[in-house]
Amino acid sequence: MTITTAMVKELRDLTGAGVLEAKKALEAASGDFDTAVDALRAKGAARAAKRADRTAKEGVVEVYAHPGSRVGVMLELNCETDFVARNEQFVNLAHDLALHVAAMSPRYLTREEVPQEDLNRELQVLREQALAEGKPEQIVEKIVSGRVNKFYEETCLLEQPFVKDDKVKIQELITDAIRTTGENIIIRRFVRYELGEAL
Repeated sequence: MTITTAMVKELRDLTGAGVLEAKKALEAASGDFDTAVDALRAKGAARAAKRADRTAKEGVVEVYAHPGSRVGVMLELNCETDFVARNEQFVNLAHDLALHVAAMSPRYLTREEVPQEDLNRELQVLREQALAEGKPEQIVEKIVSGRVNKFYEETCLLEQPFVKDDKVKIQELITDAIRTTGENIIIRRFVRYELGEAL
């Protein structure tokens, strides 16, 4: 199949890949657009993993107040250079992440941050639910391990589906930004306040 300039442009627009990289991906996929996109995403994820150990000390502290000023968020998003920190895409990413935190109320950044006590409590509740539903004892543990992933998805920021596009998880959003900028990008920390919430 002939790879046209229009095909390369479309793939570049969607993935942010370079001209040569997009053309090679389309050639390797025999012109299949979806396969080329998947290949470029996998390559971007691999590059992101290589950059994960590089120090990210620059960035922004994004402050977001939800309309009506009932919910506020402070979020620190870090990158490696102030050049990227001033980039419009990076600033927009920080804003989108803060907006997401305001809307979705994550309690932790990663599943590793969930205190063992909270996890044990959740596992116990899930176990009791499965038994109350009349599930056989021998499959209760499998059911619980499946449902605990839903718990992580609801409470851990990096595992949540993005509020503006629920087909993309927050971790994938960060990985795509790493691929695009060529720098390590991390969410360092965040805090969410809601008017009148219990202290």
